[in-house]
Amino acid sequence: MTLANCALVLWFAAGCGLGLLYFGVLWWNVRLLTSGTKPVMAVLLGLARFAGLGFALFLASHSGVLPLLSMGCGVLAGRGVVVRRLRPEAA
Repeated sequence: MTLANCALVLWFAAGCGLGLLYFGVLWWNVRLLTSGTKPVMAVLLGLARFAGLGFALFLASHSGVLPLLSMGCGVLAGRGVVVRRLRPEAA
């Protein structure tokens, strides 16, 4: 495995972690918004979540198209894990 391939695997792993964090916080954000108890915190949490994902993808884009694509696929893989894990809880 070459150094470039190792770097792409690391970008994918970072994307997986980011996807887990992003969609886990999205679930928390939805619960805050639907409870109506802390709307200001919910809005700030949503803005921070969006800004964090945007910044991470911005950093990946400066390394090239393959790292950006690898991180994007990792985010989608992390999303799948969160959705599968939270599906019984949502029903």
